[in-house]
Formats: sequence, C-alpha cells, structure tokens
Amino acid sequence: MSSSSDFQQDRHSFSGSPQKWTDFELPGDTLYYRFTSDMSNTEWGYKFTVTAGHLGRFQTGFEILKQMLSEERVIPHLPLAKIWEWQVGVACRQTGHQRLKAIHLLLRVVQCSSHGDCDLTLLKPLWQLFTHMENNSCHDTAKPGILLPLHRALAELFFVTENRVTELGSLQEYLLALNTEDHLHRCTAQ
Repeated sequence: MSSSSDFQQDRHSFSGSPQKWTDFELPGDTLYYRFTSDMSNTEWGYKFTVTAGHLGRFQTGFEILKQMLSEERVIPHLPLAKIWEWQVGVACRQTGHQRLKAIHLLLRVVQCSSHGDCDLTLLKPLWQLFTHMENNSCHDTAKPGILLPLHRALAELFFVTENRVTELGSLQEYLLALNTEDHLHRCTAQ
C-alpha cells in the first residue's frame, strides 16, 4: 500500500499471517494498493479496513492555526519560522484539500511575517510544481483560461511572496534560491 501510484511514497508491505499486519497512516486523500498471491495457499486472501483520517486531526490543527494567525495580538508570540517550515512540509506531502489548506496558511504567514521570519527558499519544491503546472497549462488548449484550484492557490502564494520580498528588497536572492542553475541558464539563453 502506498500514497503514490508508483508505490514509491509512504510504502507499506505486508505478507504472511494477520499478526504481522500493523495499523499505519498515509498522508493525503488517496490510497493505492496491490495484492499479489504466491498461490501457496487456498485461502481467500486478506481483508483490510481504510478509515479516513483520525477524527479531526488535520482539520482541527488547520482551524487552530488559521485562528491564531488571524489574531494580530497573538502573531508576535508565534514561532512563525517553525510554523512556516511545518506548513511548507505539509503542502509538499499532502494532496487535495489538505494541500490547499496548507497553502492558505502559508499565504497568511507570508502576509504577517517580518523580514527573516520565514525561509522562503523552502518553497522550492512548490515552485517546481507551480512551474510544471504553468508549462502544462500553456500546452493545454482544451480548457484555455481555466486553472485548477491548486494552480490558482500556488499562483496566489507566489504572487504574494514575490510582492513581499520586493518590499523587503530581497527579490533577486529569492528568485535565485527558487530556480535551478539549469533553469537560469535556459532563461539567460532565451
């Protein structure tokens, strides 16, 4: 079982008696599984139960953080650098609505942070996802002008972040940190 269709992420393999099976959690909203029999037995196979998350764990944390980040008097007391690091990690690992919610919190942290609170270079994996989506949307002529919610959320995150680093006078360092050397060479060549 895995959280990715290629069975490379969050992989859990089980074989043998039911006592060898243990409960586990997968991030995201999709489970991929593959069952292979070794034909050594004539039993019917295995049975497993999938439960959608622990009651309110993600949603509760999201609501608490959202509320704390909306309170101006609370913000100075929050470890914004740590919250930023955690939420970037969540946005990179999660999928679906949970990823969108993490990006929503990242937007809020960028808007309320001061210079140096957040390591913006941590956004590099999300930047790569965004640029990949941008490149694919240019080639998708079936639905011109329609962006997926994730694409829109990332566009807003990078728009707001770019404006923020421009205000702080560190746009060049930010752009250099997000892009690969290969990408910079291609842009220079163009």
